[in-house]
Amino acid sequence: MTTALALGFALYFAARAIWWIQQPTAPLLMVAGILLYLAATLTAILSSQARTPRMPLGAAILALIAAAGVPTMVSLALTPEMRTAPFATWYIGAIGLLAVVCIVRRSMLFGWVILAVLVVSACAYLGFEDAFTLGLVGSLTWVVIAQLLVLFWDRAVRDTERLADVQQAASAWHSTQVVRQKERRVRAQRALVIAGPVLSRTVASHGELTDEERTSARLAEGTLRDELRGAGLLNDAVRRAIADARMRGTVVTVFDEGGLEGIEDARLAEIRDELAEVLQAARTNRLIIRAGRDEQIAVTVVGRDAGGAHDDDAVDLWHEIRRSAS
Repeated sequence: MTTALALGFALYFAARAIWWIQQPTAPLLMVAGILLYLAATLTAILSSQARTPRMPLGAAILALIAAAGVPTMVSLALTPEMRTAPFATWYIGAIGLLAVVCIVRRSMLFGWVILAVLVVSACAYLGFEDAFTLGLVGSLTWVVIAQLLVLFWDRAVRDTERLADVQQAASAWHSTQVVRQKERRVRAQRALVIAGPVLSRTVASHGELTDEERTSARLAEGTLRDELRGAGLLNDAVRRAIADARMRGTVVTVFDEGGLEGIEDARLAEIRDELAEVLQAARTNRLIIRAGRDEQIAVTVVGRDAGGAHDDDAVDLWHEIRRSAS
């Protein structure tokens, strides 16, 4: 719509220039000025806008050349007495339109320079008073309005983009909260399934538990800690492997420090399956499973056997699972 409007005004000014009522002293110079104006205006309006609304530099330079050349060519084609005729002052509105196009196409500097060149040329050839009386005020007004509209439009676009970013962030936050609430519900239900029977039996027996029940309570307590500290590391196979290790008397500690964040679901399933295999094969007194924040390693499994030198635990298992399969 705006392109069609600009083209319509450009053709109007060109038609107004051709419709002279008095013969110019140099008609070819007048025609050359009209052609130069049309070439510059059409290039400014129709030059590529595929990637950015900003006018190409070549089109802006051509518009500046036209702004400097057209008033001179038109004025030299007419006698001083004819320069104030209606058909002779067409270039005032035409060059003003060219400045507006430059501003709308985000070549603000060229637009204002073109306007300045127009003011100087019109005042030089028509005189200060006649120039402003015959249309220079209108061109100035157009350019100022165009500049204000562009500034307001750009601000509105920035505000809209900022609002869209805020809405997107809010939606992401809401989705995250929904997922976390679901995870909390699942963990709470799992905790009830694990600890519920043990707690019920403890209350019913007033704390008098058999050895088997004490073992079950110890396993339930460890399982709850695993769910709280390292839920991201667990699947059914890992849970069974940890339970089997504890039944063998191994002390198992699980820490998830965010090492699994950003890993695709398919690779995450592979990591958990590998972890389950390592735990099933481990024969050690203590197992430490840690998912630390590392660019290469997702999970580290350390096995310690009490009774090493200087009463320190001797490391008898060290296994690292990489974030990527390669």
